[in-house]
Amino acid sequence: MALLTPALATVLALFIYPMLRSVAGAFAEGDRGDAYAHFGKAIELYSGDMVFTLLIVSGSTLAIGALALTIAGYLTLGNTPWAVAALRWLYRWPLFIPFVVAAQCMRTFLAKNGILNNTLDTVGLIDVANASGLLDWRGIVIAFVWKQAPFAALLVAGAMASLDRSMIDAARNLGASRFRILYDILLPQVRPTLVVALVLSFVTMMSVLSVPLMISGHSPTMLTVDMAFRINSYGDYGTANALGVISYLFTAVAAWAYLRHGIREGSAR
Repeated sequence: MALLTPALATVLALFIYPMLRSVAGAFAEGDRGDAYAHFGKAIELYSGDMVFTLLIVSGSTLAIGALALTIAGYLTLGNTPWAVAALRWLYRWPLFIPFVVAAQCMRTFLAKNGILNNTLDTVGLIDVANASGLLDWRGIVIAFVWKQAPFAALLVAGAMASLDRSMIDAARNLGASRFRILYDILLPQVRPTLVVALVLSFVTMMSVLSVPLMISGHSPTMLTVDMAFRINSYGDYGTANALGVISYLFTAVAAWAYLRHGIREGSAR
């Protein structure tokens, strides 16, 4: 207990207590004495942003899963030693970059006259004068996937590395392609790890403010931006807390789906 106390106190002070304050503030009586007034206002003003947030985060999560599985699969099944070594060295770099730095880098990279368009113009693929930037929902997805895919790939690659390679060798001896080995042999065994990585990525992306704020400054936007706007512009903590509770519910659904999946797999065993 002495070893657990500092960590537990940190969680209680920095996560549990603010969450309880947020929930209490969301259900506080509004100007009309209605405990649900803040939720009604949040839904009335930001229902479109709620849908936008779910679409962005869900789409980014699927892309992260596909990219992480591809990276981990090549690290496990790749036949070119130098390519495997280079990929193993390169793919982890975004792990060490904060979201705010990633957002600023993407602003420079994806702008109309940014690095991407200028590079494509240099090689003759586009005319930068007629090009358009990607500083909209596409830029948000690119930033999320670039930042979170290495985290998921690291977990999945570790799970694949711990598997018995005799199954892989046997499949290769029978003529199975790398695609078949990855999706028919490796994926079923690492699926629990992949689901954990995707749930954690989903929750992380739901809480990020810097990426949507810096990359796409127009409507629709994500709920984190709406929360900051309600507080900074109007001091409206009630509506901001209601939006926070709605975000909690979105992430709770993802966590519930993961727990239900884990319970089913445990029962099957």
